[in-house]
Amino acid sequence: MVGKTSQEVLRRCPAACKCSPSTLLLALEEPKFFIPARVSRPGLNAKIGKSVTASVADLACRGAWRTILDKVARSRSLSLLSKPHEHLIYLTFNLLSLIKLRRYSDAQQELQTLDDDLDSKQYLFESYPDHYPNQKAGSMVPFALRWLHAHLPLTLGDRQLSLDRLYSLLHFIRDKKLPQNRDSISEVSLTLWKKRETFVVNTIISYHLSQKEFKVCLALLKAEISKNEDPLLVSQLGYVQMQYGDLDGAKRSFEAVEKMVVGSESGDVRLKNLVSRNKALMYLVEKDYISAVREYEECMERDELDFVAINNKAICLMYLRDLSDSIKVLESALERVPTVALNETLVVNLCSMYELAYVNHADVKKTLSTWIAREWLPMTLILRVLGFEVQLFEM
Repeated sequence: MVGKTSQEVLRRCPAACKCSPSTLLLALEEPKFFIPARVSRPGLNAKIGKSVTASVADLACRGAWRTILDKVARSRSLSLLSKPHEHLIYLTFNLLSLIKLRRYSDAQQELQTLDDDLDSKQYLFESYPDHYPNQKAGSMVPFALRWLHAHLPLTLGDRQLSLDRLYSLLHFIRDKKLPQNRDSISEVSLTLWKKRETFVVNTIISYHLSQKEFKVCLALLKAEISKNEDPLLVSQLGYVQMQYGDLDGAKRSFEAVEKMVVGSESGDVRLKNLVSRNKALMYLVEKDYISAVREYEECMERDELDFVAINNKAICLMYLRDLSDSIKVLESALERVPTVALNETLVVNLCSMYELAYVNHADVKKTLSTWIAREWLPMTLILRVLGFEVQLFEM
């Protein structure tokens, strides 16, 4: 994709490789963001909003945030949105796009067009019998909008308000969407809301972890694990334990995960890779980078889309002072699986490595942005990578 690394620069690599962890981002098991559903309830008539959201949801999956903004603005100006739930869905995608483009003040203005109480009667289907004559009662607010409403204050510097809203969202899920009488809710709906509960808990943990509030993180995780011994949750407990130096505790957590996976005799590749990545993390902490690389390679053999393994293998190679191969790992991943371009951590790390390896790193990053635009993103997109703004033009 790019030219060979200068030998002179590579000779300086050992010193350069002592960069801080904040420069190159280690990928862990992060909660995945929910693309806005048609509404917050899976039982909604599938016809409602299907044509409205199909194209805009596809754009969101491809990272076409500016195109979404244009589409929403056009739909509003031409009055193409005729029903209340359609306005909420488009507002959700608009809000998500503004946040992705780091236009937080504009996102705040967009959110202020709503009532701060998302459980207000104006957001209930039964408040509009003419529009929804046969629709069951309930909220038309997408779950993603509730989450964005909670997350946005953090981007504007108000961490406490964001945490308050996240805890309120967690109580909303547990009190209203996960009833004690499980017979009153379908299995599909129950599974979906359990995943959303875990997602919100993970978000809250990440907020507390960023402030080194380890006791709160441990309490939240242990409470969740007591209800559901999920291998991913136990792994996250291990990550938190590693953060504050309890390596023995982290090792016990990872061993428990391995026993769960082996005991279940599951052929799930994701679980096998989870075990391997946990082992690799322990090797990485012990500075046994060669063994960590071996574990990550096993993960990549099982699943070439394992972005965590791809990213972390590249970082291990960098710490082995093999910056050239480290760059090749990320570049080959981009060439082999172009959707890697939508993983911000990998793209940020690749650009960081370019800065270490190339004198003309700005030109190299422009080459990368052009390649991404040509191969995967035929749309307008802004990537801000380590203070370097890359413009991807419409191709």
